[in-house]
Amino acid sequence: MFKRFIYVIGTLVFIATLLVAGWLIYYKFDLGASKVEVKEDLMIERITDIGKLELVKYSMKDVIERKELRYFFPDQRVLFIAVGEVAGCIDLRQVSEKDIVKHGIDSVTIYLPQPEICYVRLDHKKSKVYDISGAWLPGDTQDLVEGIYKFAEQRLLKNAQEMDVLGKTKENASVIFKPMLENITGVRVNIAFR
Repeated sequence: MFKRFIYVIGTLVFIATLLVAGWLIYYKFDLGASKVEVKEDLMIERITDIGKLELVKYSMKDVIERKELRYFFPDQRVLFIAVGEVAGCIDLRQVSEKDIVKHGIDSVTIYLPQPEICYVRLDHKKSKVYDISGAWLPGDTQDLVEGIYKFAEQRLLKNAQEMDVLGKTKENASVIFKPMLENITGVRVNIAFR
């Protein structure tokens, strides 16, 4: 009986020691906190000189409902709020000396290249998928979401073209760029396009 009592006490002391040791290791040595380790290998693919003068930016919001009509299965539908911007610019790297024509001592004409769309950028933080229906498989949902983002970028570009973003870029070349050049050069500047 005494041996059994010592065996039980010894076992309890051993378990208590393990619990205390576990507690010390866990809390004192901070083994409970997760640690994040990130390894990164950055590779620069290309460095591009930018000489584009951005003259107008259209910030847009568009509500898009896109349906895929099916014969045997329910139609797939996605409702999306697209928020983004389209910028018009002029590439000043294309201007050469022959594009700058002097007229006496107080006037100059600068022939600029035709305006272009600098970028179409969909804001992924502000854009949102509001509803998806008819998607039975997880892959269908992913395809619908990826497809609507691509479609939304195309729509932003098309809407900006319909709103004449390139015409506004030309107009702003005279309103913004011309006074800046006149202030720098001290001569009258005329802006024309090739």
